[in-house]
Amino acid sequence: MSRLFLGNIPHAADEREIWDWIESHGFTVASVEIIKDRMNGNRRGFCFVSLVNREHVRNAIASLNGKTMRNRPITVNHAMPLQPRARDPQRRRVA
Repeated sequence: MSRLFLGNIPHAADEREIWDWIESHGFTVASVEIIKDRMNGNRRGFCFVSLVNREHVRNAIASLNGKTMRNRPITVNHAMPLQPRARDPQRRRVA
């Protein structure tokens, strides 16, 4: 898997800033996807980054996890596939 999860990113950071930050540490980026709130469109403080070279993922995690961007320590991990939620019969739909 060549995707990384980056957490605690500054809400004002855009794709270009994240791209440049990762590449400044020696890793080649293929894409950046900042996750936004579905209701209001605000950035949620995390993103997914695909690296060009799959072999660099472990090194990227080891060297980027805990580094700062705009004075915020960034969490870097493997991106995990989204697991479908089990339906909760107690949960009601709000119309």
